[in-house]
Amino acid sequence: MAGCINMIKHTLTISNPNYKEDVYYTTEFNRLLLEPIGAWPNPTGAPWTKILISRLLNLINFSLVFFLFLCTFLYIILDAENIHLKFIKVGPMSFTVMTMSKFCLLVIHEKDIRRCLDHIEHDWKNVKREEDRQIMLDCATLGRRIILISTIFALSAVFFYRLIIPLISPKVVMGNYTFRPLGYPSAKVIIDMRKSPGNEFMIGLACFCGCIMSAITVGCCSLTTVCGLHACGQLRILMSYMNSLVHKKEDTNDNVNDRMSNVVKQHVRILSFVRFIEDTLRGISLVEVIGCTMNMCMLGYCLITGWKRDSLIRSLSYFPLIMSFGFNIFIFCYIGEVLAEECRKVAENIYMIDWYKLQGKSGLGLILIIAMSTSSNRLTAGKFMDLSISSFGDVMKASIAYLNMFRTIASS
Repeated sequence: MAGCINMIKHTLTISNPNYKEDVYYTTEFNRLLLEPIGAWPNPTGAPWTKILISRLLNLINFSLVFFLFLCTFLYIILDAENIHLKFIKVGPMSFTVMTMSKFCLLVIHEKDIRRCLDHIEHDWKNVKREEDRQIMLDCATLGRRIILISTIFALSAVFFYRLIIPLISPKVVMGNYTFRPLGYPSAKVIIDMRKSPGNEFMIGLACFCGCIMSAITVGCCSLTTVCGLHACGQLRILMSYMNSLVHKKEDTNDNVNDRMSNVVKQHVRILSFVRFIEDTLRGISLVEVIGCTMNMCMLGYCLITGWKRDSLIRSLSYFPLIMSFGFNIFIFCYIGEVLAEECRKVAENIYMIDWYKLQGKSGLGLILIIAMSTSSNRLTAGKFMDLSISSFGDVMKASIAYLNMFRTIASS
């Protein structure tokens, strides 16, 4: 597999003069999300100053998120007075843990992610036909739309939960102190949020860290989206070449054996890329699925129990968070489903061509393509769960089941 991925390092003739613009168009949103937090992988041979800046950004952003986690964790341990308050704040704390885990995985797999991006750039360089380029652009456009929707959901969740809820909630009176309740409270041993400017500082810190965590979350989704849809585009291009295996196109001079060889080599390369995506992003997918499932359970608990205690606007402000977490899981499952479906279509497409017209042993290569297409080429969440639409339904059912369990525990 490593040998197939390393093919991108070979010196080849550039067939697409607009490849730089196409690569930028494909990965623009990824770069905008990951570069400010230092998680955008540096290219091979990058100057040490650029690497140093990335590491400083890693340290600063991780430290801010960890500080927010520490404040909330100590509040739950030391200051939360009852089980209801503890349950409500477990959700924000688990989200920070989930975000820090994904951030670490992004940094650990930086070189692997760079190889995926180099693979995408190589494919753009060597687009030979305008119709192939259009297929790749269509996949890139779909990826940009998915990333944009995910970003809107994530920022809306930050705006409502970290800013609107503290501002619209009635002030809490505790002894001689009057203060606003916070989505991410702090223990008094760190910052006394009952006093000013501690209360305002925690609101600002929660909003700023919310933007960092949203960039990490959407950045992980965007990497899966771009890499997965790029592989789908390559499979669609491969199927278009399969249709010319038997009947040579007028603009080609190769024979059937050359065409068969090119199809098999391209198919092996695409499947190697799919498996490399799986190896690189399956840890992130696992954290995303488990974390989002747990967070949706906790948000559902807050919504149900807070319907009678809180204002209507405060209760409704949980919906953007639930939609954001649900959509993130859906992205991973949708990309996994589409990619698996395209792999299956390759095998089906082989049956539909006039393979019986191939002379001699030329058709034996089709057996290899069919065998590899029907093998398991799914993306998984840590190899524990296939990412598919049916898995998304199972996750939603599990969220409701765990929500009922949390309600029972909290009410007992």
